[in-house]
Amino acid sequence: MTNTPAPAGTASTAGRRRRTPRSLAAALLGGVLPLLASLLLLAPTPAAAATLTEVTGFGSNPSNLRMYQYVPNNVAARPAVLVAVHYCTGSGPAFYSGTEFASLADRYGFIVVYPSATRSGSCFDVSSPQALRRDGGSDPVGIVSMVRYVLQHNNADPNRVYVTGASSGAMMTNVLLGDYPDVFKAGAAFSGVPFGCFATTDGSSWNTACANGTIIKTPQAWGDLARAAYPGYQGARPRMQLWHGTEDTVLRYPNFGEEIKQWTNVLGLSQTPASTDRPQTNWTRTRYGGTGDRAPVEAISIQGGTHNLPLPGMAARAITFFGLNGQAQ
Repeated sequence: MTNTPAPAGTASTAGRRRRTPRSLAAALLGGVLPLLASLLLLAPTPAAAATLTEVTGFGSNPSNLRMYQYVPNNVAARPAVLVAVHYCTGSGPAFYSGTEFASLADRYGFIVVYPSATRSGSCFDVSSPQALRRDGGSDPVGIVSMVRYVLQHNNADPNRVYVTGASSGAMMTNVLLGDYPDVFKAGAAFSGVPFGCFATTDGSSWNTACANGTIIKTPQAWGDLARAAYPGYQGARPRMQLWHGTEDTVLRYPNFGEEIKQWTNVLGLSQTPASTDRPQTNWTRTRYGGTGDRAPVEAISIQGGTHNLPLPGMAARAITFFGLNGQAQ
């Protein structure tokens, strides 16, 4: 028998079985690529990262501060509020980008407010008579207006409002706890001075004696200064966490001990620590009035530390002290 040739334009059976590797690859890609495209179309689009936004018209603002807020994508239904106050020469956006508070807000769902000073030098007013009196004027009034704006517009929890800051912002943390003990539940001051230590009456904003650590008072005298900011107030007083480096040459280390005197007295605590430990090699932590993560006063001395606080990891310790790390209040 003779083989009959396949009709023109058709392939023999044997020919259909002998596809080349190139043709097989093309066939596979022709099936896989449409499938991948359809899966990509079905995949959810990642949510855009939260951003820092400026808020204007937030209320009484006698010293023309600017307000920035960070609301994380996973903000809690009833969020806490943290005010994070920058250092001299800084700004709200600089403190946002240079610290870990926003990333911690992403993790735990609280809102961060970053005030910005607008005067020359970008320091906060912690020295004028107006600043050291409740509703007296100047920066504290503007910052509290920011807090009230967030409470009103973000369904935030007025019982969980906190403040932290570095250098000038640490001094403002002390001032706000004295002026508004009914607004703030706790503070964390990185390289600051006691409430009233920087007071001046000559219109200047710098107190050399305080900066050099030469203003020494009794616990009672320091406590009286803080209490005088809100005469007649009998309510609960905020807790305080204090940080200071032993080699701080800007706001010298003796201010750390004076802050401890002040806030233990304000809270009616013994000057003797309830506990002392070393969370890290060069840290010494003393706690007053309690021994847990949220003791009434917690003080961390950084051996060899300079004015450059907070360092990485310290912000998380402040969040734990506030109780914003997901633990029960």
